[in-house]
Amino acid sequence: MPKTKFVDCMLKEVSFIGANLTNSSFENCNLDNAIFNDTILASVDFTSAFNYKIDPEFNPMAKAKFSTQGIVGLLDKYDIKIE
Repeated sequence: MPKTKFVDCMLKEVSFIGANLTNSSFENCNLDNAIFNDTILASVDFTSAFNYKIDPEFNPMAKAKFSTQGIVGLLDKYDIKIE
């Protein structure tokens, strides 16, 4: 699924396990409980996506783009507070 453009989508509880999403974008997409595991996320644009939780240790994501508020979704597993 490289170069796929998801726009204004409700992608709740979607499984992207093992998918290749290289150069894709999630424009204004709700990714609540979406599963990313062994998902290739190189150069994916998540800057306007929200409610995602992605573990960088299990998903290659070189040059992926995130907004500052989206950083929380990358650190969720560490159970830390970001203020």
